[in-house]
Amino acid sequence: MKASRLLSIMMMLQTRGQMTAPALAEALEVSERTILRDIDQLSTAGVPIWGDRGRNGGFQLREGWSTDLTGLTQPEAHALFLAALPGPATELGLDAMAASARQKVIASLPVESREQADRVASRLHVDTVDWYRAQETPAFLREAADAVWGAYRIEVSYESWRGVSRRELEPLGLVLKGGAWYLVAKVLGKPEPSTFRLANILEFKPSNRRFKRPARFDLAKHWRAAMEKYEAELYRMSAHIAVSPRGESWLVNGRVKTAPVVSEGARAEVPAGWKEFIMPIESIDHGIRKLMEHGADLKVIGPEALKQRFIEELSRLNGLYAGM
Repeated sequence: MKASRLLSIMMMLQTRGQMTAPALAEALEVSERTILRDIDQLSTAGVPIWGDRGRNGGFQLREGWSTDLTGLTQPEAHALFLAALPGPATELGLDAMAASARQKVIASLPVESREQADRVASRLHVDTVDWYRAQETPAFLREAADAVWGAYRIEVSYESWRGVSRRELEPLGLVLKGGAWYLVAKVLGKPEPSTFRLANILEFKPSNRRFKRPARFDLAKHWRAAMEKYEAELYRMSAHIAVSPRGESWLVNGRVKTAPVVSEGARAEVPAGWKEFIMPIESIDHGIRKLMEHGADLKVIGPEALKQRFIEELSRLNGLYAGM
């Protein structure tokens, strides 16, 4: 356990740069005193770790020093985290590297651990695309990945709902969500990173101009915060609905975000055996499209504007089949 923790400290300092004792302690779930003892042992063993005191201080490895414990090449290291995701690895052009990296990692394990790794690989498959959807492979995915790995600026022509515009970007990371690829990048002149759907990039021009990646930028943390903000801004309305047992199962299977409504008594407008929920929606139009999917197993309770539009759509739909 201790040897694993010492290795983790080295790897974290090598990949993240300077880190404080409290940050290391939190990441490894041990006390700061334990971290300080581990740092002393690493220094005694010849690992060039030095620390700075003060508000902006912390521990870091000597510049230019690194340890190569696995024999992984740089492309293999990039591919290692995609070894269990053959689809994305192939799209990024790293499928061969991912296989090679996996073999090197397995070869470095004890015999019993190798057997367990093979067992997991043969019994776990990750598919990132939802049902009835096609995998989206943008035209400039590999070029964007190269820019992310190399930390150099790019110029793109990007199509958004506002129209087509040209942007100069500092690419910080790639995100694969629901089968679609996104690029998180800083727009020159703006302080905070933005999110760009790679399929909306119409033109891509790489440059040789490098940029300094923010030392404390955490892609996963940024993405979670950005998604929470996006959904909060996007879902500005709520639909009060009632659903049948079958309709409720559809909501669950579709992973639709809802909140149950607790009523003090049965409502006359809610059919017996049905349950009430609040569902976030973007707008009246968006709500109509989402709610119509459930047919006669869903009833709109409110708000009144949504309810009336829903009735109008049902009337229009009925008109399409009148006289048949």
